[in-house]
Amino acid sequence: MTDFRTARDLLLDSDYATARRTFRWPALEEFNWALDWFDHQEGMALKFVGGPSYGFAELAARSNQVANWLHNQGVRRGERILVMLGNQPELWEAMLGAMKLGAVIIPATTLLTAKDITERIERGEVRHVIANAADAAKFTGGPYTKIGVGEAYGWLPFHEAYSAPEEFTPDGPTRAGDTLLLYFTSGTTSQPKLVEHTHASYPVGHLSTMYWIGLRPGDVHLNISSPGWAKHAWSNVFAPWNAGATVLIHDYQRFSAARLLEVLRDEAVTTFCAPPTVWRMLIQEDLAAWKLPLRTAVAAGEPLNPEIIDQVAKAWGITIRDGYGQTETTAQIGNVPGMAVKPGSMGLPLPGYEITLLDPVTGEPGDDGEICLPLGEGRPLGLMSGYVGRSMDDHGYYHTGDVATRDADGYITYVGRTDDVFKASDYRISPFELESVLLEHEAVAEAAVVPAPDPVRLAVPKAYVVLAPGFEPSEATARAILDYCGANLAPYKRIRRLEFAELPKTISGKIRRVELREQEPGTEYTL
Repeated sequence: MTDFRTARDLLLDSDYATARRTFRWPALEEFNWALDWFDHQEGMALKFVGGPSYGFAELAARSNQVANWLHNQGVRRGERILVMLGNQPELWEAMLGAMKLGAVIIPATTLLTAKDITERIERGEVRHVIANAADAAKFTGGPYTKIGVGEAYGWLPFHEAYSAPEEFTPDGPTRAGDTLLLYFTSGTTSQPKLVEHTHASYPVGHLSTMYWIGLRPGDVHLNISSPGWAKHAWSNVFAPWNAGATVLIHDYQRFSAARLLEVLRDEAVTTFCAPPTVWRMLIQEDLAAWKLPLRTAVAAGEPLNPEIIDQVAKAWGITIRDGYGQTETTAQIGNVPGMAVKPGSMGLPLPGYEITLLDPVTGEPGDDGEICLPLGEGRPLGLMSGYVGRSMDDHGYYHTGDVATRDADGYITYVGRTDDVFKASDYRISPFELESVLLEHEAVAEAAVVPAPDPVRLAVPKAYVVLAPGFEPSEATARAILDYCGANLAPYKRIRRLEFAELPKTISGKIRRVELREQEPGTEYTL
């Protein structure tokens, strides 16, 4: 644990140049983050808006009880547990308890259907399930232990764990390279892959995420994310607790931007992370009317459009800092506190990460290409150990599938997914760049750009638009949007077709452009 603390403290106290020059991933042979780090922290660990709060010591004791009880139910080191819980105390207790046992956790969103669950249980070789009683009907019979939060017929009651001993002794050491987490990716373009992370790659790897967010001991950190997805572990478990910060949970049935602003104010939130979708909803409010204690704020999940950054900066005097990472990694690239932010850029490589941009055709490194990470010397600790059942080694690099450019100062700007970037009239088009201009128009709440077949140009950019409140899906609205884009985009980038429609998304909230490319056009407005 000494090496981990040394690496963490260095990041807490270093500016970017110093951190890049001096930070080294800790070399760990044996490490169990829950036992070796979490159990030794002090202060407030977890707080629910309008609900209970838990100090580190109390949550350590409760997770010890869960670990002891799970062991008594037959859960053993290396066995796989599907955890399908919402933002509720039992989620954190189960995660920490399973980690202490050395079991492998497969986080799952409560939005999964019965079919999704069956597939995950089969592909994940699940031996045990922890879920809410309300979701019990989604689970079929099978050779796995069923543990229910609440009363469900035939399920073991999770609440019995609270009568177990508060002292826990592991059955042996945990190797840092042992598997800890298995994540199913959100599948924006293909069948979800199963991502494998170790007791080092996510718990320790998220030191880079802690640094990017700018978390400090004693912070109150609010992250808008749903359980079951990697970002929830990023910012509701590992990054804040690496820093010794409080994780604040704002659980809601229906999102309200006004209510979120109240929470930020009333709970004295100092660090805030939200996906672009939430930021787009927030800027519909009068932000200048809200005086908040925020010290810093970041966005993640998809690139953040410059228009949103500008509006928040004018209202609150803080700059939303973009960053980049994947389920497969921790934060790789980011604008860190104190760094000059370039509009539209994701920032610079974070400490511990060496970023190579490889030309998708030639494979040559340069300043334009696919974001890749080395698999040999220089391999980042925050990179997954691999995809279950698939090879990751592609000529010595892990390929992210994301295309970016790098300027003379080393700042990296997102272009798009390798399978989203397209050619029109032989020009390469980045959907994200066009979507950013669309979002500058007051009538546009959300937008997605895809190629539409064209007999002359092969393809032309087509926009699918979700309107902001107060605007009608009319020809006049479409014309105003198209004219605005025509005035603010180079001629070869101009959006030629527009359709008002809801955007298909994964259950983690990412836009499925592949569905938009394949669907039949509706009522189109043309330039």
